[in-house]
Amino acid sequence: MQDLTPLRVVAIVPAAGKGLRMNHHLPKQYLPLGGKPIVARTLLGLQSFKVIDEIFLAVRGEEKEYCEREIVKRYGLTKVCQVIEGGEKRQDSVYNALEKIDGGAGLVVVHDGVRPFLTENVLMEAVTQANIHKAAIVAVPITDTIKVAKQHGFIEKTVPREDLWAVQTPQVFEYELILDAHRKARKDNFLATDDASLLERMGHPVKVVEGSTENIKITTPEDLIMAEAILREFGE
Repeated sequence: MQDLTPLRVVAIVPAAGKGLRMNHHLPKQYLPLGGKPIVARTLLGLQSFKVIDEIFLAVRGEEKEYCEREIVKRYGLTKVCQVIEGGEKRQDSVYNALEKIDGGAGLVVVHDGVRPFLTENVLMEAVTQANIHKAAIVAVPITDTIKVAKQHGFIEKTVPREDLWAVQTPQVFEYELILDAHRKARKDNFLATDDASLLERMGHPVKVVEGSTENIKITTPEDLIMAEAILREFGE
């Protein structure tokens, strides 16, 4: 494994979503998971990883004070250097955070605020590959049969699953590269569902690192039930 000591690795955690699919009065990132807010568990995990130097947390403007007091201060999240105002879309939140980072960053780790089960081994492999290739994402191979159905809901074709991956986070990038990709996307009014897509449209290769099926994104009540089961498995 490469020596990553000279690199400054900064994590961006977008957590400005409303979480409407959760059907709860609280945004999903603040729902309790084993007695702690989901986003707090995500941040505590990132803080525990030695490779992470700083964390930028992007939240809704009206939630900044709450997060600073009830998340960052309460849980002793000393690596969270700034709680910033996110944007309307996830892409906007990541961009806002990128613009707050000074030019000394080597790699940027973008990780969803509602993925609390990231392991250090997976993160380190993604960081190592990004250090080599300038861009790396975590994903898991698709195991289901995938079919394309267009008009009227009839199957058009079956897609070979051997080359298909379900994308997760973290996604890790060279700082200047991902900042440039975001700036180009804003100029072109291009919106994507993940940051790697912004590099793909520029023709830059992105390395895939195999993740874990436990690294779930908690977006629905069913996901929360699964997360509680994973937490019990971890012995917490």
